[in-house]
Amino acid sequence: MIQYMPLFRCCSTTRTLTQLHAHLLVTGQHTSPLASTKLIESYAQMGPLHSANLVFQTFPTPDSYMYAVLIKRYVWHGLFTQALSLYNHLLHKLNLTLITTSSSFIFPSVLRACSGLGDLGLGQTVHGRVIKSGFESDPVVNTSLLNMYGEVSPCLSYARKVFDEMPERDVVCWSSVISMHVRYGRVSEGLELFCRMMLDGYEPDYVTLLSVAEACGELGLRLQSKSVHGYAVTRKIESGGDCSMLTNSLIAMYGKCGELYGARCLFDRVSNHSTSSWTAMITCYNHNGYYEVALNLFGKMQECRVEPNAITMMGILCSCARLNLLKLGKSAHGFVIRKHLDPDNDILGHALIDLYANCGKFSTCHKIFDAAKDRHVISWNMVISGYTREGMSEEAVDLFKQMTAHMISPDEFTIASVVSACGNMGSLNLGIQIHSYAIKTGVFNEFVVNSLIDMYAKCGFVDAAYNIFKNQNPKGVVTWNSMMWGFSHNGKSLEALSLFDQMCLGDQEMDDVTFLSAIQACSDLRDLDKGKWIHHKLITNGVMNDAYVYTALLDMYAKNGELWMAQRVFDFMPYKSVVSWSAMIDAYGMHGLVDMSISVFNKMIESKTKPNEITFMNILSACSHAGYVEKGQLYFNSMKKDFGIEPKLEHFSCLIDLLSRAGHVDEAYKIIISMPFLPTSGIWGSLLSGCRIHRRLDMIKLIQESVEKIDDTGYYTLLSNISAEGEDWKQFQNVRSMMKTTGLKKLQGCSMVHTR
Repeated sequence: MIQYMPLFRCCSTTRTLTQLHAHLLVTGQHTSPLASTKLIESYAQMGPLHSANLVFQTFPTPDSYMYAVLIKRYVWHGLFTQALSLYNHLLHKLNLTLITTSSSFIFPSVLRACSGLGDLGLGQTVHGRVIKSGFESDPVVNTSLLNMYGEVSPCLSYARKVFDEMPERDVVCWSSVISMHVRYGRVSEGLELFCRMMLDGYEPDYVTLLSVAEACGELGLRLQSKSVHGYAVTRKIESGGDCSMLTNSLIAMYGKCGELYGARCLFDRVSNHSTSSWTAMITCYNHNGYYEVALNLFGKMQECRVEPNAITMMGILCSCARLNLLKLGKSAHGFVIRKHLDPDNDILGHALIDLYANCGKFSTCHKIFDAAKDRHVISWNMVISGYTREGMSEEAVDLFKQMTAHMISPDEFTIASVVSACGNMGSLNLGIQIHSYAIKTGVFNEFVVNSLIDMYAKCGFVDAAYNIFKNQNPKGVVTWNSMMWGFSHNGKSLEALSLFDQMCLGDQEMDDVTFLSAIQACSDLRDLDKGKWIHHKLITNGVMNDAYVYTALLDMYAKNGELWMAQRVFDFMPYKSVVSWSAMIDAYGMHGLVDMSISVFNKMIESKTKPNEITFMNILSACSHAGYVEKGQLYFNSMKKDFGIEPKLEHFSCLIDLLSRAGHVDEAYKIIISMPFLPTSGIWGSLLSGCRIHRRLDMIKLIQESVEKIDDTGYYTLLSNISAEGEDWKQFQNVRSMMKTTGLKKLQGCSMVHTR
């Protein structure tokens, strides 16, 4: 039989193997255990497992080694159930405890089958038999036990116990246990094990460094990341084994640590970029918010004719979503479809939903969502948060109800989004119900707390918001910001500033939003001294790069009469947005310096900054207070003609106020009756004020019927005063009687003085 053994190595096809098998049958050598075992192994390697199984079944007395070979081949082909069935057959036929030559060969395969089926109970049973058979010290069996416990459940505690009791450990065992801890979120423990491995004198290989690089990236350990890279270079691990896989892991590690320069240097050193290396670099840029650079890199990848995979396209769809590039995102979607990269949207479903939800295309988003075979909570969250972000709060709540009807348990992100939607709608009762649900289910983290504070504040229950705030420990900067905004939103600016003072005294972390809320509170209180102190504080904290903070400072100084400081803040802005220009125009306008407002407006146009609706509101208001009729009409007419902005009711109100103040009441009246909107009490009030100033009592009869439909004390009072001044005492009495009949009373005037 020995002379035929080299022939098995020469059998490169099933046909030649079958011919050899036939020859063994003819010569009677098929009865040899060695020959049959080799036949089983050869058939299994080439694919036809039924032939290998037939040889096994026709052999009269298969030994444990035959069983071991066939079990191993079943496992290799993913036939875990058949492997375990054959193992159980072996247990009943032979006394496994008496077999020492093949048990160490059988147990690793059987444990791998347990892992494949996810059967922890069976895995523990096999572990017990390992101990009974005396193989608990076998390094190969121990490594298999370690992997089984790491893959099933995962039972990290069991895996760690097996590892700690191993009499001898090799680098494979260390790599396995480190990888398990990193893979299942116990990253710090994984790094501690790596340190122990190094102290015990084991030299890590590239598999170990894959896990360590991932751990350093997850924790954002910049210094340690460079050390890992340096170790790989000095030991030449970077150029051995699957060096491309390790290089990609190092690129991803640098990206997660914010070391884009290191990631790009490593990427540029790669001579032959694979799909994985391009994908790793694109992911790095996305992770650090450089979405445009990621898209440019994808363009270069296509120029190099490297085919992207589904993971690459996930990064591109993410870039398009963050930049709201709908057209480019659609192109990427079409590319995915043409290349058949993800036919069932198993990988890219979430990314596509995220893209269309971010771009406000909810009909397309819903088509993808509805077509998904398995809608995970992540998919539901993306659509719900998209609706909430776009102000479609009712749709977000309806989708949440559908989610619960499908028996899908919401997580903290779901709860936070739906609570925010309730706040936007002012739906307090539903918000309270979801609050109760969050408490009962324990889905109550910082995201949910911040959303609840925001919801109660928007619904006017600021005390309830403050109770949640007080009970939250520790408090993150977003929690402080949410409560400060809640106080300001409900007219409690003093309380908002009190929270800011507490943050300062407690050395609490502050960000742009913190200072923005504090400055707005000072604006509301007209507290210049406090505003100056906060201005100094934000300079010392290095928070001077946010356009919104600059604009809030400008507004605060303007409202407190410090126009020169407002202008100085405006001049020092590194980037002037349309909001900043509009605020500066308003600052001069509220102080009657209309020529300066116009000058700023002209400079804004010269800077190629396109004005928006608020810009025109401010310039029209300035013209109205100064009586610049021609200028005001010019700006109003240029809105749609030159900038494509449809005038809204507020713009018509400013124009009517301008014309009425200047005595052009007939023209103002014509505009009112020709407006595409129903006139409000404010618009009629502007016209009535103009009539009073310019003694145009003839207009009273034209507008009287419209004014009588307004349930507002101020305008009835104004109408009665006009009648009195025109000595139309009958009309005066009619108006006063109407006020008494409807129960309207004239409100008394009051003054407010801020005391220090």
